[in-house]
Amino acid sequence: MKKVLSLALACTMLVSVLAGCGGGASSASSGAAASGAASSAAASGAEGGVFKIGGIGPTTGSAAVYGLATKQGAEIAIEEINALGGVQFEMNYQDDQAEGEKGVSAYNTLKDWGMQILYGCTTSGSCAAVAAESYNDRIFQLTPSASSTDVTSGRDNVFQVCFTDPNQGTTAAQYIVDNALGTKVAVIYNNADPYSTGIYTAFAAKASEIGLEIVSTTTFPSDTTTDFSVQLTDAKSAGADLVFLPIYYTPASLILAQAKSMGYAPNFFGCDGMDGILTLEGFDTSLAEGLMLMTPFNAADEGSKDFVTKYAAAYGEEPNQFAADGYDCIYAIYAAIEKAGLTPDMDAQTICEKMIETFTASDFSVDGLTGSGMTWSTAGEVSKQPVGVKVTDGVYVNM
Repeated sequence: MKKVLSLALACTMLVSVLAGCGGGASSASSGAAASGAASSAAASGAEGGVFKIGGIGPTTGSAAVYGLATKQGAEIAIEEINALGGVQFEMNYQDDQAEGEKGVSAYNTLKDWGMQILYGCTTSGSCAAVAAESYNDRIFQLTPSASSTDVTSGRDNVFQVCFTDPNQGTTAAQYIVDNALGTKVAVIYNNADPYSTGIYTAFAAKASEIGLEIVSTTTFPSDTTTDFSVQLTDAKSAGADLVFLPIYYTPASLILAQAKSMGYAPNFFGCDGMDGILTLEGFDTSLAEGLMLMTPFNAADEGSKDFVTKYAAAYGEEPNQFAADGYDCIYAIYAAIEKAGLTPDMDAQTICEKMIETFTASDFSVDGLTGSGMTWSTAGEVSKQPVGVKVTDGVYVNM
């Protein structure tokens, strides 16, 4: 379902890639791209310099686990691409602590550095603030994980590799009904987070449309919240047999622990922000047994093994969906550069217009860790299929 594609490197080793310059239908995929990858890259003129990729995400603060994952996934991809000897990337990654103002400051630092393409931001709030700047400056922006529609709305230069919040919300509601996972649903979400509120809003609308009963809706104000007893008590009192958590895995880990301590054992269901909970430092993974979530990436999949092995060797941990999105993001940029024939001597504005044209072309697609045949609309939204997984014996198992 999710594939890592092979490229021949130096006649002796295989490197996983997602990109290639196709002939007719330009799908950035398959071993067909292997033999010509290095030569086509050289033909693009990349040998004369490197493309400067600016990266933004939280590497410190409460959201650092997400920013570090996207950064590290991108680093694996860049190392592979540069090893091919054709198109060359240099990435300058700046910390925004998941704050809009700091994101804009990081963006200006990258502009001064000479950024030609923007990779990021990681979180939706910061990304929306930065996207306003990149749109005015005509710098192409591809975010691995900022899923709010506020990021792309009215901005033709901003694209997403992750699912949008509305997409996740509607898909989750339909999935719960189709698979009879619960009849009475409680929702706990972060009402200060665009990601969480965006998913909840779409989920609630879809639930009403298809007859999924929401019996409890409670909120919390920050991902640093530690006490969820009020929310869980409300859900339990309402008789909820499924609790929907459109939140990140740090607060979710506390909710699972506190639910167990109060003897409340409904089904728990989350979205892609939940991915990574099994590797959260200090978390008892037995608390997540039976947890279900929608995610585009499963580290246990056969096609993910090469990336998982490289990531674990480099960073000492298993990659999550954020890391995989980061990896796919860089390869999507690489694929578009190849297809458009871009060269590092082009200015950012010229690159931007050609990247927009390429990403929205009917014959452009990318096969990646997080989806096969990924395509993009003119609104910047990616099209790919999510996967439902369930935690079983401490690992994700596809449902």
